[in-house]
Amino acid sequence: MSIKVGIIGGAGYTGGELIRLLIHHPDVNVAFIHSRSNAGKPVNSVHQDLLGETELTFTGELNNDIDVLFLCLGHGESKKFLTENAIDDKIKVIDLANDFRLLPQSQIGNRKFVYGLPELNRDEIKSANNIANPGCFATAIQLGLLPLAKAGLLSDVYTTGITGSTGAGQSLSSTSHFSWRANNIQAYKTLTHQHLGEIEQSLMQLQNAGDVKVNFVPWRGDFTRGIFISSQVHCEEKAEELLDLYKEFYAGHPFTNITTEPLFLKQVVNTNKCIIQLEKVGSILVVHSTIDNLLKGASGQAVQNMNLLFGLEETAGLKLKANYF
Repeated sequence: MSIKVGIIGGAGYTGGELIRLLIHHPDVNVAFIHSRSNAGKPVNSVHQDLLGETELTFTGELNNDIDVLFLCLGHGESKKFLTENAIDDKIKVIDLANDFRLLPQSQIGNRKFVYGLPELNRDEIKSANNIANPGCFATAIQLGLLPLAKAGLLSDVYTTGITGSTGAGQSLSSTSHFSWRANNIQAYKTLTHQHLGEIEQSLMQLQNAGDVKVNFVPWRGDFTRGIFISSQVHCEEKAEELLDLYKEFYAGHPFTNITTEPLFLKQVVNTNKCIIQLEKVGSILVVHSTIDNLLKGASGQAVQNMNLLFGLEETAGLKLKANYF
């Protein structure tokens, strides 16, 4: 099988990572990479890490002779794009923005989007035509909490997470300059982060009795890639039982791994993995989870979803080694 792929918004961080993965995917042919601002330029002139890897150029034209379309646009832009452009109904769409993640907004015209967290919705993804790829913070937090939700063990969750500068996108802002980020951290969007809705929606999908409230404080970190989450919950179950609960929940999911050793960010950077560690002190459970925000938190998970949509091996094109050193 050779899947014909189109990419909209190929000039940003997620677009660049998606191109890097897809040009080396054994079952993919990249038909076009769309960027209005870079039309006619070689892709490797924008993504200079791809020099020698591809001779593709950006285009400003659309082509319906594809099997799947990836939307790597800013939040709110995907819905506008699908409204303004005639995309053939036979083309599957994977949206990396937040336009279709919440159930009340998950449909546009005849297109119904399935929330694309494979560890939660793998069977639904396999039979879907359109995928709403999860947010990066949402992925890391949810993967840390889903087994507890399935067991009905969640109520109030207190979560802190730190992300690298690539999580802010490629457009410069005062807090993404090197001179601001270096030797610096900052809390932002305290208790109001835009991913909270999708997190609570997924948790309630598994734990439908009682409310689940996630109190989330995100941090900007002094590094480029990765997310590290620590979620604290009240829990009376024994540590050994909880470890078994997590191992059972993620059995058969190739990218989510449980460790009993202290985990750290470099274990996942440049991979599509999530690694989870549990720590229990008295009646307090702390769940640590870590991912690469551009891969498992964005482009890698989008390729994982594509693999499931087309009946490929879930790990195809995603067997990546961490940048450990």
